[in-house]
Amino acid sequence: QVQLVESGGDSVQAGGSLRLSCVASGYSTVTTYMAWFRQAPGKEREAIATIATSGGSTYYADSVKGRFTISRDSAKNTVYLKMNSLKPEDTAMYYCAFRQGDLRWTLAPSQYHFWGQGTQVTVSS
Repeated sequence: QVQLVESGGDSVQAGGSLRLSCVASGYSTVTTYMAWFRQAPGKEREAIATIATSGGSTYYADSVKGRFTISRDSAKNTVYLKMNSLKPEDTAMYYCAFRQGDLRWTLAPSQYHFWGQGTQVTVSS
């Protein structure tokens, strides 16, 4: 069983930066993708960044491309999301999620098997 704990959320002004962390315990080598999702009030949960555990290929949603960077530290069982040039529309609860046992890349939340509790990011104008 994998447990994920996010941290790093905060309230910042537009243009600011944050780095979110997600520490995994009970990490399994069959994890294939790690991802960051976000959900704003009244909106669906959306994938904003993914990273493959094999090869490290990444994906970014258009809304964050060029501003956010996903990375991982295997030794620390941690995945990060560095967020620069934050905008008010980035305000949301941010979740990390792991997909296991399937090499097919997907953005569907239902296809990720483990989730953290979320960390709130609020960006004011």
